[in-house]
Amino acid sequence: MQTPIVVQDVHKSFGAVKALHNISFTVQEGELFGLIGPDGAGKSTLFRILTTLLLADKGQATVNGLDVVKDYKAIRKIAGYMPGRFSLYQDLTVEENLHFFATIFNTTVEANYDLIEEIYVQIAPFKKRPAGKLSGGMKQKLALCCALVHKPAVLFLDEPTTGVDPVSRKEFWDMLQRLKQKGIAILVSTPYMDEAMLCDRVALIQNGQLLNIDTPQHIIAQFSKPMWAVRAKHMYRLIQDLRAFPGTDSCYAFGEYLHLTLKDGTAGVDALQAYLDTKHHEAFTMFSIQAGIEDCFMELMNTENV
Repeated sequence: MQTPIVVQDVHKSFGAVKALHNISFTVQEGELFGLIGPDGAGKSTLFRILTTLLLADKGQATVNGLDVVKDYKAIRKIAGYMPGRFSLYQDLTVEENLHFFATIFNTTVEANYDLIEEIYVQIAPFKKRPAGKLSGGMKQKLALCCALVHKPAVLFLDEPTTGVDPVSRKEFWDMLQRLKQKGIAILVSTPYMDEAMLCDRVALIQNGQLLNIDTPQHIIAQFSKPMWAVRAKHMYRLIQDLRAFPGTDSCYAFGEYLHLTLKDGTAGVDALQAYLDTKHHEAFTMFSIQAGIEDCFMELMNTENV
């Protein structure tokens, strides 16, 4: 049986910009694999190469055993692709878009209805509505239906939940969990670190390079440094003071708190508190926390830049 996705030493540059450098990984049958990184990390470039829309400068990639260069026509028949930007025909209705894409793949909606039924029933009440007038969440569900209508062996989803409300995001990921149980290999990219925890494995990518590939749980388990959440009344002044402290290893803003690690770990806390006493921060609080996947990403970025 062919491995659904194989990427080997892929490179891609746009002039002086290295969009991808030495990218290698595999995605197995029935696996939900996440490509996690910020905007500009190289996620969409890699997706375009894997979906035969762009040629790599170097390296090889196969989809279901088919070479992305030599067998591009065959790949387009067995792959489902949902780009980051909504790209369906906005003046066509939900129903018309579905039938159009089914016709392109020489099939019918009815032939593979079992694969899209769970998703389609949610948008069926709007089947006569133009796609351009759907909500963000409904647009994504329609796009997923169109990507699945020909029963693809591999599914590529490039930032499918960007700009979608939290409830629709959760529903979308619940659907992906059930889709992978049907044996479909799913490669999904996202800038949202919380979505990384919903993947079987993830590849953390930044500036076109892979920082780590593993299960989210194992990546977190590898983070061995003690970490603290810190806040005060004047957060900007606090982060400046913490970054100026000689014993600080890293300090980043995470929501309403700062996440802090010290060079000496817990042994450095007394020196930090003595230092902060001289800064007279109001409403100061500090407590120990467990690092998350985003903390691991920031740590790997920091290590790469050393």
